[in-house]
Amino acid sequence: MSVAYHQGRFPPTDLDWPRLIPLIGPANAAVARYEGVLAGVPNPEVLLSPLVAQEAVLSSRIEGTQATLGEVFEFEATADPNDESTPKKADIREVLNYRRALNEAIRLLDELPLSQRLVRATHAVLMDGVRGRNKAPGDYRAVPNWIGAPGCSAKDARFLPPGADVLPAAMDAWERFVHADFPDRLVQLAIIHAEFEAIHPFLDGNGRLGRLLIPLFLFSQGLLARPNFYMSEFLEANREEYYDRLLAVSAKDDWTGWCMFFLRGLIAQAERNQRKAKAIVELYRERLDWIARHTGSQFSVRALEWMFGQPIFSGPDFKRSAGIPPQTAERILRIVRDEGLVRAIRTGRGRRSGIYVLTELLDLVEGADGVDHHI
Repeated sequence: MSVAYHQGRFPPTDLDWPRLIPLIGPANAAVARYEGVLAGVPNPEVLLSPLVAQEAVLSSRIEGTQATLGEVFEFEATADPNDESTPKKADIREVLNYRRALNEAIRLLDELPLSQRLVRATHAVLMDGVRGRNKAPGDYRAVPNWIGAPGCSAKDARFLPPGADVLPAAMDAWERFVHADFPDRLVQLAIIHAEFEAIHPFLDGNGRLGRLLIPLFLFSQGLLARPNFYMSEFLEANREEYYDRLLAVSAKDDWTGWCMFFLRGLIAQAERNQRKAKAIVELYRERLDWIARHTGSQFSVRALEWMFGQPIFSGPDFKRSAGIPPQTAERILRIVRDEGLVRAIRTGRGRRSGIYVLTELLDLVEGADGVDHHI
């Protein structure tokens, strides 16, 4: 039996605060500790960019894509960015669009509040030129949609979002709540995310856009100095409960259960994000000393930062865009390859360029530390 949207029951008025309070303090403290780590990251646009890419991979994976972070970086290094000739390449293009959409939303926050206008503009980037391009990028749906098994009818759907006739009013109420005073911002964020997913305002891309709202809200509220908090790793690892808790909001009015799940997720993800950010900075500082010793070049810092921003890359791309004189760039690349800082995954031969990977960084970002973060 399908569950229908909770028409007339938003925002929630009967949260069980005694159940939430034991999680609210730890969640706020975990986010604050993570923000403290971010404040110490040198050149965060570069050093944390692989985490942005990993968030794009994992958020898209929740929606069914199969691309890995390594495949995404390798595609960027070797392929036509518009190539959708295989299902895998189409998956990768969706991942790249997610990252573009996040960057566009961050840019727009300099001009706009977190609002429907920003959401629609971000959605237009998210769906630009990918499989959802024919599904009205940037426009709210004008027809019903439903959530369930592929190809199912509305009768057999798991969840029925609100009809297109009431959707604008639902989104107006959502936007008012985004800017409302509320006892705790993290509980408010939990409700904002769940309500957006329940409204499902677009024909496609709702899940990814709803998860993208998490760092944007934290940033817009001043809880983070940069929107670098990504939660899809936790949500993907706990996907079944994620969907069940969202469904229970409409089915049972269980906003409290959803908020508890979300707060536990914030705590787990903040701790994991903190470990990863610290590890990236530690690896960067270690390799900064290493590359300075081995190359003796005034361009060693620039070279390393470039590689951290693009852990899989082609030799010609490094020489062309790292901002280093070509002969020096070629020498640095030869040294870091021969001394093992990067590994060749494709040897350059003739007109075919060499492809290299900064394996330590890729393993670190993909979570090859074996930490289990299920709740």
